[in-house]
Amino acid sequence: MFQRPFYSKIQERLGVKRKFIQVMMGPRQVGKTMIIRQFLEKYSFPRHYASADEATQPLWLQQQWETIRLKARSAESSEALLVIDEIQKIPDWSNQVKIHWDKDSFDNVPIKLILLGSSQLMLQKGLSESLAGRFEVIYIPHWSFREMNDAFGFTVDDFIWFGGYPGPADLISDENRWKEYIRHSLIETTLMRDILLMVRIDKPVLLRNLFDLACSWSGQILSYNKILGQLKDAGNTTTLAHYLNLLEGAGMIKGLEKYSPSTIRQRASSPKFQVFNMALMSALSTMKHQEIIGQPEIYGRWVESAIGTHLLNQSITENINLYYWREGNHEVDFVLQKGNKTIGIEVKSGRNKQSTGIPAFYERFNPTKILLVGREGIPIEEFLATPVSSLFD
Repeated sequence: MFQRPFYSKIQERLGVKRKFIQVMMGPRQVGKTMIIRQFLEKYSFPRHYASADEATQPLWLQQQWETIRLKARSAESSEALLVIDEIQKIPDWSNQVKIHWDKDSFDNVPIKLILLGSSQLMLQKGLSESLAGRFEVIYIPHWSFREMNDAFGFTVDDFIWFGGYPGPADLISDENRWKEYIRHSLIETTLMRDILLMVRIDKPVLLRNLFDLACSWSGQILSYNKILGQLKDAGNTTTLAHYLNLLEGAGMIKGLEKYSPSTIRQRASSPKFQVFNMALMSALSTMKHQEIIGQPEIYGRWVESAIGTHLLNQSITENINLYYWREGNHEVDFVLQKGNKTIGIEVKSGRNKQSTGIPAFYERFNPTKILLVGREGIPIEEFLATPVSSLFD
């Protein structure tokens, strides 16, 4: 069975003597539960897995804790592991976890804890309010091209169009069915369950319309005033920025900020929309895979967005800042920053674009390096298979 690299990170974290709550967070259907099940198959101590989807009564979480305590006592084991999936669905979950965790720590009960959740917004709120100093986060991103290639034999063109969801990978030969799956099982579920039911949304139609607009404009810069003009009942820029943050927290859409040494200027910039997974962009398109490959000018947008998904997902796990840059007619597709190192990236995807941005960016900021991806540069397939952190070597 295919094993994601985050499996070893769990082993490493749980192996240390000083124990922390391990919190696995990430978007829907990226394999968090699969990783845990693979881990539990080889875990030699008492363990107990439960999903909050099954919680039906107020004392549900307490019962799970009592179950693992009983297993640990019965086995007289030096440690035991409790895993709670979809933890954010339990009301006041963070305070309940704090009570049990602190009690076990005080009593020297050797129970280790892993919490899984698909609502990053709710998890972060609970962690910051009740569990400060008690947890570590393992962020599980969308699948990369290399993972989709190794697990399902995806070609680079498959990845650019169908993206990195493992669940519907076997459906790509029936594109209509694949699109229906993405729309109903992923997009609607994330919007309706992970956002609308977890956070107060005064304008749910606006949230959905913003998501649709951002997917269709992925890889492009759009000012908030232009966004207001595109959407009905859009309210104000503050509302739009808030809703965009919610979509980012759900692992769907991010508004990249403009690169600038000034943090204030970054936050005031027009966002460059970027999907986290190419499936979100393609499932909402009226075109099909084979149609769009034959139109380089249009397909180029998918190529640039696929490069963006690669950079975006790995930038989160590697603590790398990701931006774009534009000044007048000069533009650089992506800018990576880690510590005092800066990398400018220009994607040559077949679209008829001018390259004046790279010289202007280099002259103004003197970056660590400049990379061209695509024509006259690093082949797209090779770049998508390269860990982003290695670009700084």
